[in-house]
This record gives sequence, C-alpha cells and structure tokens, in this order.
Amino acid sequence: MRASSAASPSPLPVPRRKLRIALVAGEASGDGLGAGLIKALRARYPDAEFAGIGGDAMRNAGCETWFDASELALMGLAEILRHLPRLLKLRKEFRQRVLDWKPDVFIGIDAPDFNLGVEKWLKQRGLRTVHYVSPSVWAWREKRAEKIGASADLVLCLFPMEPPIYARHGIDARFVGHPMADEIPLENDRAQARAALNIPDNVPVLAVLPGSRLGEVSRLGPPFFAAAWQLCEQMRHLHIVVPAANAKCKAMIIEQIRTAALPSARVHLLDGRAREAMIAADVVMLASGTATLETMLVKRPMVVGYRVAELTYRIVSTLGLIKVNRYALPNVLAGKDLAPELMQHDCTPDNLSAAVSQWFEHPERVAALQGDYVRLHQQLRQDASARAADAVAGLLDTAAKQGQP
Repeated sequence: MRASSAASPSPLPVPRRKLRIALVAGEASGDGLGAGLIKALRARYPDAEFAGIGGDAMRNAGCETWFDASELALMGLAEILRHLPRLLKLRKEFRQRVLDWKPDVFIGIDAPDFNLGVEKWLKQRGLRTVHYVSPSVWAWREKRAEKIGASADLVLCLFPMEPPIYARHGIDARFVGHPMADEIPLENDRAQARAALNIPDNVPVLAVLPGSRLGEVSRLGPPFFAAAWQLCEQMRHLHIVVPAANAKCKAMIIEQIRTAALPSARVHLLDGRAREAMIAADVVMLASGTATLETMLVKRPMVVGYRVAELTYRIVSTLGLIKVNRYALPNVLAGKDLAPELMQHDCTPDNLSAAVSQWFEHPERVAALQGDYVRLHQQLRQDASARAADAVAGLLDTAAKQGQP
C-alpha cells in the first residue's frame, strides 16, 4: 500500500500567558501612585493582569487586591509592635501567594519597611523587582542604597538628586518625576480657593499645617498656634486657615487653638482640603515633609518648622545620622534657602512669627520666589506615571531579550 503523502498536522501553538504584574501600596499616596502606574502600563500591555495590595484607586484602575492597603498603614512604634504578629503573618502569606502567581515583575510602591523585605525575598527566588519611591537616602544613611539595591532590580525615583546616589553604589535608578507636579497646574486661583472656603478675598491669610500625625501635631501645634496668636495681634485683619488631616488631629487642634486664645471669628478649621488651604493663603506655616513640596507647587511662600522627640533628636545628632544642612524639599531641590527652616530648639513662637512676618512685609521677596518655584515645578513635571511605566517596560523587554522567564 502506498503511504500517504499528506503532511502531518502542525502542533497547535501554545497560547502565551498574559503578562502579570504584582504591586503593593501601603497608604493613600502609594495607592494613587499605583493607580497611575497601572493605567500607564495598561496602555502598553492591554491584556496585562494586576494583583497585590492596594486601595480604592488601584482597584478602580483594574488591580485585584488580595489585601487592602489599610492593613499596612500603621503609624508609630507602639502601633507597629501591637500589630506585628498579624503583619508578619500577612507578609508570609502574601509573598508566597505572589511567588505562586508567578508575576513577570513585582513593584513595591513606597512603604519600604514592608516592601523592601518582600522584594528581597522574591528577588532571591528569581523574580524581577522594582521599588517605586526611593527612601530619603539623600538626607541620611546613604548606605541604605546598597540595601535597597539588594532588594530591587530597578529603583524609580521622584527627585532628580536621587539616581546619582544609587549610581555610586552600582544600582540602576531612574528619575521619573513627581506625579504631584503633573497634577497641580503651574498657576492656581487664590480667589477661587477663598470663595470655596468662605474666606474673605480682601484680607491677609495664613495657612497653618502642624502635620498629619498626632505626634507631629502634639509637638508642633503649640508653637505654631502661639505664633499665629502673635501674628493676629500684629495684623488685626489676619485670618488663619487650618486643615486637619483626620478626626483625631482635628480634636487635638481644636484644643490647641483654644489654649492659644486665637480669635475664633478669624480661624477657619477644615476637614482635610489642605491644598485648597495652601492656595487660599498668602503664606503657609507648616511641618517639614511632603506638604512643603505641595506648597512649592502651588507657589506660596512658607515657613517650615519641625520637632522630634528630644531623645530621638539627641541620638540622631550624636551619631551624625543626618547628612544634610537643608531639610525642606524646596530648599533641597533648589540647593538654596527658599524657605526659612526652624528645627527643634529653633522652632519657637517668636522665631516662627518673625519669619512669617517677613513674607507679609516684603511682597517683593514673594515675587522673587516665583521664578524658582516655576523652574522646580517644570523640572519635576515629567509625566511620572508614563516614565515609570517606560522604565518597567524596559526591564521586561531586557528580560525577554535575554530569554528569562
């Protein structure tokens, strides 16, 4: 019998598994960063799957959350110690679930105390890892960059001074810009913000932001509001606007305002709405931290104060852990003093009120600030989510070219 000349059927192609990306965000700011990154990655990989730990913003962007971000959002040593057994159990369960899911990349967003350990564990088991938002290696303990490099294949940085520090330790780090700079317009309407907050348009306004955590408010509220009282005595038409970060902070602030004997008719206490308060103000007095960046981006002059527990201050000072002379982000970014910084023992009512008065008394100094503010805003305005997604895509493409799973 003649054999058939028909060719054997070709094997069916094995369908390629969808790209999988695991992410962790441990607080509201990280949840927003994660949502923006997911949307930018989705534009490049429409069929990608996203899963991990996040909040409403990440869920709305299409991420399946195995745990909610709120489970990681703890403040203070006592609270962390109280929840430590649960956190350790969650971490163990989560990292194993990630490993079993076999993502193409794991992205830890901020929350370094949780994420760097998870990243290191996964990296040791062959997964590609990214850390989005560098800890402040520019401010203290630069050697931490090596620890971060042992955890992450790639670090995505919000500020331009950070990648050179990692480069000194042989670590791949990219400046992607700051999403807040993308979000905030170059010009903001003071009159519109005042109308929204029921603040008169024709009076001087000081915004007072003593922090978003109870510890900060307990240390900074008294000198801040004592300084505000002095300013109210000097400026009979001055209005004070105070955004409270949450209900607990608000209760403490109410008592601090009462103790400072501020004139109630000229005090506007808000539930949140910090950015509107900044925009409505002529001058901002605030705690050192991310809020200083936000104040810079809305182009308002500021006075920055900070106090830590006295024991913490002595330890940090004695050991020389702080490596910078400037603390406020606008000053660090500019490389010069755009805002007065009154730290620890210098953070007194007299010093604070004197520094604030200088801004009110010298409008020409406020005008001179604007050029620096705009330059820094444009430097940070890089379409951060898209640039972060490009960097992640580059990591994935490199792995694909090298034939890595």
